Amino acid sequence: MKESYVMKFDSRDMQVVEILRSLGVPRKVSNMLAYLANVEEATSRDIERGSDLRQPEVSIALRTLRKHNWIEESVRRNDGTGRPVKVYRLRASIDEILKYYEEEKLKEANRAMERIQKLRALLSQSGSS
Repeated sequence: MKESYVMKFDSRDMQVVEILRSLGVPRKVSNMLAYLANVEEATSRDIERGSDLRQPEVSIALRTLRKHNWIEESVRRNDGTGRPVKVYRLRASIDEILKYYEEEKLKEANRAMERIQKLRALLSQSGSS
């Protein structure tokens, strides 16, 4: 049997996941981003074992990363035996991904401020009638 090494989350990685989750990033995506940020490339199985996600969760997270064009997929042959394996790596830098979430949070904050201003205007109108 061939020996392989799979990265596992440490306390720093768990902090990254928790902060991403506090920003509204789904757990599956947070775990996958934290994992892929630490490796050059990984198979679906590596991601599963290293990020505490089940295979269906890996697939769901991959769908989100594909949608944003943040992931790159390639196929690796296994010494000519068995089925080829898909290998994943981040296409976007972590800074680009964080910039996306930063912009989303700014839009969200601006929408909330607009609602507060509208509410303030509505309430001040009712008080002056």
